[in-house]
Amino acid sequence: MVGWDSRAVHAGREDLAGLGVHALPLDLSTTAPLTTVAEGGDAYELLATGGVPGPGQSTVYQRLWNPTVARFEAGVSTLEGAAESVSFATGMAALTAVLLAAVAGGKPHVVAVRPLYGGSDHVLATGLLGTRVTFVGPGGVRAALRPDTGLVLAETPANPDMRLLDIKALVAEADGVPVMIDNTFATPVLQRPLELGAALVLHSATKFLGGHGDAMGGVVATDPEWASRLRQVRAITGGLLTPWPAYLLHRGLATLPVRVRAQQDAAHKVAMALAGHEAVTRVLYPGLAECDPMGLVGTQMLGPGSLLSFEVETAELAEAIPAHVELATHAVSLGGIDTLIQHPAGLTHRPVAAEAKPHATMLRVSIGLEDPDDIIADLVRAVEAAAAAG
Repeated sequence: MVGWDSRAVHAGREDLAGLGVHALPLDLSTTAPLTTVAEGGDAYELLATGGVPGPGQSTVYQRLWNPTVARFEAGVSTLEGAAESVSFATGMAALTAVLLAAVAGGKPHVVAVRPLYGGSDHVLATGLLGTRVTFVGPGGVRAALRPDTGLVLAETPANPDMRLLDIKALVAEADGVPVMIDNTFATPVLQRPLELGAALVLHSATKFLGGHGDAMGGVVATDPEWASRLRQVRAITGGLLTPWPAYLLHRGLATLPVRVRAQQDAAHKVAMALAGHEAVTRVLYPGLAECDPMGLVGTQMLGPGSLLSFEVETAELAEAIPAHVELATHAVSLGGIDTLIQHPAGLTHRPVAAEAKPHATMLRVSIGLEDPDDIIADLVRAVEAAAAAG
């Protein structure tokens, strides 16, 4: 078998030579030709109930199937070591599909390990999708399980405090209940939860998988049974990933290992520099020993990644710092080629309940591909300028 980086370059492109093309093709068709009414009806029923088209079978309609989207899904499956993957319009649409599938299967109770991305926390807390949630901290899963628990949800590294969870221990604690890990921060370059016993792996593909901040999408890597259920939800609700963003996201997979490793190298330098600055009270980064008490970096994870958070003395100072960056961009999101900084408590985690909201003194930074020395100089300058202005 070829090496992992080679797989990233070629993942989902296995059929290109047979098509007589080298670059990824883009099929924008919203509808597909049918042969007979009977054959078209059979194809429609198959796809609308979560099946996949057979050789020569019509794909009927883009809401049901698209070859460009399917190639991206095949690429993600290769990288996550999954049997199948199902993609959606956004990461939140992907999470919605998983929750709806759990509810439809008669298991509406979710155990969610905080901290979580603010959008994930919010949709669970509202109960909008028919779920009932028990929020727990690390180690609290087993006690929260009920007969109607259909899913255990966790992130590692967690958003935004970079807390790490032992996935194998979490799966054992879930006692047979399917575990879904949001792997957006780590990516399959650094962590592959299915190999550790998780049933589903969620990505906001908008982030590292695409990598350029110009395409939105979400994807779930899992087994065939879950994939069929998710395709049925997608077909019925219409939360599909369309061909153009699928093309861009698939193109991003080829450079994912190179980008992630370069950004990770820069993040370590930035974390060390901030940790030594007198105005910074704490740096949260898995590459720092105090942030990885279980020693999961190097065992569960191949590296600490390129996201970090840092805290300063006051909320007022934290809120002022982003206005002073010049190289970085004050914006939500992460995983792109340029450095982004944001205030989680005031933005992405604004709707989260008070007991789970991150400290107002915290800022989160997604390290890009700029020169690490330039990133450090920009952040230090912003911290010092905000402090002087305050």
